[in-house]
Amino acid sequence: MSAGRAELSSHTQRSVIRAPIDDVWTRVASMEGINDELMPYMRMVLPRRHRGKSLADIEVGVPLGKVMILYGGLLPADYDDLTIVELTPGRCFREESSMASMAVWHHERRLSPTRDGTEVVDELHFRPRLPLRPLTPGLVWFVGRLFRHRHRRLAAHFD
Repeated sequence: MSAGRAELSSHTQRSVIRAPIDDVWTRVASMEGINDELMPYMRMVLPRRHRGKSLADIEVGVPLGKVMILYGGLLPADYDDLTIVELTPGRCFREESSMASMAVWHHERRLSPTRDGTEVVDELHFRPRLPLRPLTPGLVWFVGRLFRHRHRRLAAHFD
């Protein structure tokens, strides 16, 4: 692990979703699916030129621009300067971003077929911006809670 990575907080969330991998990918690669997972805590709004697109439509390595994060789905409270840096359609994506609240935000989501459906693994590595650093334990807790919530919402979609 590099010295820069050692300073990052992390969280891994793993679940088996009882649905075929192609169906799960279609859901997790769409903004409708992403926002359904995030609600009622938050919603993401892509820049106008990317609205209506899925992950498959986004050019790897090219910044999307500022993605607005609306807490409660309504209140602008953060932004995500998002870049998809790796994409294997049907299997994996990795984003590297910064936010108003996070100096570093790395999120990788991997899907793997299992006997019972599809394993979904989210790995997150992040570092809050300097004024938020004392709040890191609370942010670690919140990120864990948010991704457990996301996995429950994703599973409920297929139940």
